[in-house]
Amino acid sequence: MSGKNGPLKVAAMADLHIKETQKAPHRELFSEISENADVLVLAGDLTDLGKPREAEILVEDLRYCTIPVVAVLGNHDYECGQVEKVTQIVRDAGVHVLDGSSVEIGGVGFVGVKGFAGGFGRRMLGAFGEPAYKQFVSETVNEALRLENAMRAVRSERSLVVLHYAPITETIEGEPLEIYPFLGSSRLAEIIDRFKVSAVVHGHAHIGKYEGRTPGGQPVYNVASHIEKPTGRPYGILEL
Repeated sequence: MSGKNGPLKVAAMADLHIKETQKAPHRELFSEISENADVLVLAGDLTDLGKPREAEILVEDLRYCTIPVVAVLGNHDYECGQVEKVTQIVRDAGVHVLDGSSVEIGGVGFVGVKGFAGGFGRRMLGAFGEPAYKQFVSETVNEALRLENAMRAVRSERSLVVLHYAPITETIEGEPLEIYPFLGSSRLAEIIDRFKVSAVVHGHAHIGKYEGRTPGGQPVYNVASHIEKPTGRPYGILEL
């Protein structure tokens, strides 16, 4: 691994959607990544239905990953209501699962939250009307505040923000316009632009564009495994 003052190579991918019927779906890929990067980042939807067995399959494959692993959860990881069990399985394997928290590796601060939906710019959903609307917006705001609190705790000069939901529309272009509000929220970008970060990664949008920027000009990468990347592989490589 590069030293604290040297560049750190980060492999980032999202939306693995591991199913309990699969056998060693990412074993060779994780081994390959270990040879090409210093850290692996998984930006949510580690499992397909949030089942513990799916998490166990991921952990079995991660034994072939010899570099530190940082992750956030995605919406699919909540599906079966066993998110605590899934998280514990992954954490017990040594993965740094970030949920409004941060970790420093090789001189880079990794900050992560899942994020949430809510829409972008002037079309963001507001906390007005029925209680259900207010509860939905409250979830978005709470995730943004948790991100802000985590970012305030980072002391590293270099940092990587790890999300599942998108903070900008540029990296989800190509998805149907009707589902944009469910793919992320610019409230996340508003928080990010209060700080200086090296890069932001997210997943969730399987159709989109690899690279974009926040309104403040900070680089954002959609690392969903389905997105075409400069590496030609399911993961992107960022040098921080």
